[in-house]
Amino acid sequence: MKKEKKIAYTTIVVAIIMISIGMIMERNSSLFMDNTIIIQKIDIKNITTSANNIIGNEKTTGLQDNTLPTKIKMNAAPAAVIIPPRIEVYGGMTLEEVANQINKSLKNDIAGKGLTIASKSIELGVDPFVASAIILHETGCGQNHCSSIARNCYNFGGQKGSGCGAYQRYNSIDEGLEGMISNLHRNYYSKGLVTVETIGPKYAESSEWVSKINWYVNKIKGA
Repeated sequence: MKKEKKIAYTTIVVAIIMISIGMIMERNSSLFMDNTIIIQKIDIKNITTSANNIIGNEKTTGLQDNTLPTKIKMNAAPAAVIIPPRIEVYGGMTLEEVANQINKSLKNDIAGKGLTIASKSIELGVDPFVASAIILHETGCGQNHCSSIARNCYNFGGQKGSGCGAYQRYNSIDEGLEGMISNLHRNYYSKGLVTVETIGPKYAESSEWVSKINWYVNKIKGA
């Protein structure tokens, strides 16, 4: 009987210990609040065969006296700030800056088309300000109104071809502007004619063409 009583007593004590531990853990089961991991410290030093020796200890200090840390602060890392690199494409300016500068001189049908002119010019290695100057001079779009060939055929450089009498017809303003710049690259820049002075004798018969184009170039740059 004594043996059976000891077994029963031991069983009861173990049960009390397990229940007590479970109650303490349940009472302190909140682990994640406000980016802080909370770990409740329990003093395990004096746990014996008696449930009365289980003592809950709610200290907030570091590791000492066989205890566990109760707080670990979890601070979110600051978001990285990515600054895009500055890419200069012409004369120390970015593509957007070149386009904005050109836009200051564009009027009428081609107002706001600076990015189209700048992008195609940089792509083909054509001076965007020279291309813009020729467009303005040949079409009159920088003055009161664009010429009829520019308005009706989207031809902004006087290129010869078909679809518009003796001139080339394009399907849109953007296509016409890009066609003009492509022509400038194909028939002039690719052949070493890269300045207004060398382009002039082949592009136009007028002896005043060079000075007029240079005037537009300076006007665009200084706008």
